[in-house]
Amino acid sequence: MTEDKITPLRERMLEDMRIRGMGDKAQKSHIRAIKDFAKFLKRSPDTATAEELRAYQLHMTDTDVTASTFNTRIIALRFFFGRTCGREDMKRFMQFRTQPRKLPVVFSVEEVSSILMATPGPGLKYRAALSISYGAGLRASEVCNLKISDIDSDRMLIHVDHGKGGKDRKVMLSPGLRNLLRDYWLEARPEGWLFPGKPKINPISSRQLNRAFTSAKHMAGISKPATLHTLRHSFATHLLEANTDIRVIQVLLGHAKLTTTAQYTHVATKTIKDTVSPYEMLAGLQDQTLKRGLE
Repeated sequence: MTEDKITPLRERMLEDMRIRGMGDKAQKSHIRAIKDFAKFLKRSPDTATAEELRAYQLHMTDTDVTASTFNTRIIALRFFFGRTCGREDMKRFMQFRTQPRKLPVVFSVEEVSSILMATPGPGLKYRAALSISYGAGLRASEVCNLKISDIDSDRMLIHVDHGKGGKDRKVMLSPGLRNLLRDYWLEARPEGWLFPGKPKINPISSRQLNRAFTSAKHMAGISKPATLHTLRHSFATHLLEANTDIRVIQVLLGHAKLTTTAQYTHVATKTIKDTVSPYEMLAGLQDQTLKRGLE
């Protein structure tokens, strides 16, 4: 796997990943990780020893590889040795690096409105695309890959085809978002892809959508260190602040684990502010105690 050509070993790993049902992005990430390990090893990675695997982890640590990249490579190595090489014992010599979880940046409703109103033209194309990201909580890639047939205005649903992890799901289509999409469709008359790129046989790219978001954020005068994904974070947080059940939010976001969705409980400031501290109950009890003492 040290050469660019597809070796029998790489072919077997590709087949194993297809059997697992991994998407193209995950497959490419795994292959990159194993190629990096092979480069360090200077020979075929399936011949590595436990000590060499340990040395590679030390090498990543000493070369300031980020915790995220470190863990991504460990996941790939665990799959490679466990599934492709049949060497489950090698997993014992791999360690994940702990990393502090940062709370996601979240926009206020007013900031979201300002960004959407400042979205560049021509027409409603990018405003509609960014509105779906916030209004339905979709990832950038999910917005870009929407087809006209995915919008079910009768049932007020949006069908997300092959989201993260290759999973399909249904998300909400609010009346306001439906009206905006209708205006956009009447204006642009797209065929096939909801947001076609150039050429129109392809959808717009995540890069194009990110550029539109960055421009809108700048025009709206918002200086928060936010990305397009912040619209999705804001969707979840605003739902939580509106007392939506966290399990419903989990389904809408397409999270496999509830713990992933639970991160938004830490940034739902309205919920925090509206929650009454048990300390407030003490005041009444203290007043009653004081009155009894004076009687």
